[in-house]
Amino acid sequence: MKTIPLLGYGTWNRPGDAAYDGTLSALQAGYRHIDGAEGYQNEEHVGRAIADFGLPRDDLWVTTKVAPESFGPGQVRPHVEASLEKLGVGPVDLLLLHYPSINDEYEIEDYMAQFAAVYDAGLCRNIGVSNFTKRYLDRALELLGDRPILTNQVELHVFMQNKPIVDYCRAKGIPLTAFSPLARGAVVDDPVLTTIGENHGATASQVALAWLLSEGHIVIPSSGNPDRIRENLAAADLQLTPEELKRIEGLERGMRLVNGPWCPEWDIA
Repeated sequence: MKTIPLLGYGTWNRPGDAAYDGTLSALQAGYRHIDGAEGYQNEEHVGRAIADFGLPRDDLWVTTKVAPESFGPGQVRPHVEASLEKLGVGPVDLLLLHYPSINDEYEIEDYMAQFAAVYDAGLCRNIGVSNFTKRYLDRALELLGDRPILTNQVELHVFMQNKPIVDYCRAKGIPLTAFSPLARGAVVDDPVLTTIGENHGATASQVALAWLLSEGHIVIPSSGNPDRIRENLAAADLQLTPEELKRIEGLERGMRLVNGPWCPEWDIA
């Protein structure tokens, strides 16, 4: 069975041609994991870049997500089918629920049953969740039965290490995928990361990604700059020392970047 590449290219905040150009640059650089979402409104552009690059399908891992606005009765499958049509890759390797239903507008029993039915119908090869807290994960595990949750995709970076959900998911055997792994560029000027990078001939961004990878997380950095795209991918080759890893742990400051009315109540313990 194909396994998820630990370092992928994120397509969030890349509208239109920027999604096409970024995805194509990522594929040219050597990325084989592309992370998208219905809610990014760019799946057709991502799909066009994948088609133009022309990789054999089994050489590429494609993830997309169902938006919580699409969780209404009978709505999940049509929305997934629309995503598949835009991406043009057949069944995606991984389908995520992007958030729990906003303010529990839709019953989790209903939308999780729809999600399970999409998986059972073969529209995706694996399923997972995104931005699910302990409460929602407990219920998802219960409702999905023997269908495994491949990952929980959450905000995770050196300044917001998200220990409550990391510890919970590790105990349950659910890998974490880190979005905003560079804290939307905030890592670039950090003196600790910069100094560690200088010891390795690496950038602060590469150090931040290498730390997440050393923790066993999947990471999906995003950039529109081809040089940065290549630089991020090279972070997979960076080996940090135990002392350096410990110093990076000390950067935790609870700096959550994604926190709006569409979010669940985050775990703080």
